[in-house]
Amino acid sequence: MKNNILPALRLTLVCSVFLCGMYTFAVYGISKIAPESVSFAKNKAGFYEHVGQSFTSDKYFNSRPSAVGYNAAGSGGSNKGPSNPEYLADVQARMDTILARNPDLKKEDIPSDLVTASGSGIDPNISVEAAKVQVKRIAKVRHLSETTIHQLIEQQTEKPLFNSFGTAKINVLKLNLFLDQISNVQ
Repeated sequence: MKNNILPALRLTLVCSVFLCGMYTFAVYGISKIAPESVSFAKNKAGFYEHVGQSFTSDKYFNSRPSAVGYNAAGSGGSNKGPSNPEYLADVQARMDTILARNPDLKKEDIPSDLVTASGSGIDPNISVEAAKVQVKRIAKVRHLSETTIHQLIEQQTEKPLFNSFGTAKINVLKLNLFLDQISNVQ
């Protein structure tokens, strides 16, 4: 028994010193020298680029749906399971809206991030696929070539960390702001 208790007590003491002391100061030190991860710097449009926005006009790329109405103060998901009738009705209504706004699109080609809300409800990003399925509509409304819009999508795509961790994504607000810069449709 003595062979088990003494090593356990030593391990507890070492972990307490490390986790309660050294680790805490290390994280605090890193937080002081690292740039702020969530900076709510206003851009010229007056929106915040780190919080999802609602874009309903056909001339803009649509954002990911929000379960909290894009309210950053009340961030959260819907907590409804994938078999919940209300959730399924919401997803179906979103799919119907996307199909009505993008008549060339087929139901099976709609990326899931255009019809399902993120866990936070304020995700500012969509997948590259979600942006690409909206190109025809935006090109038609803005009188731009699809090639121009595809190039803009490519320019605004944020690659995964080390091209390995995560997925490519696009900040919808930034994409729409650049779209306004190259187009004169207001």
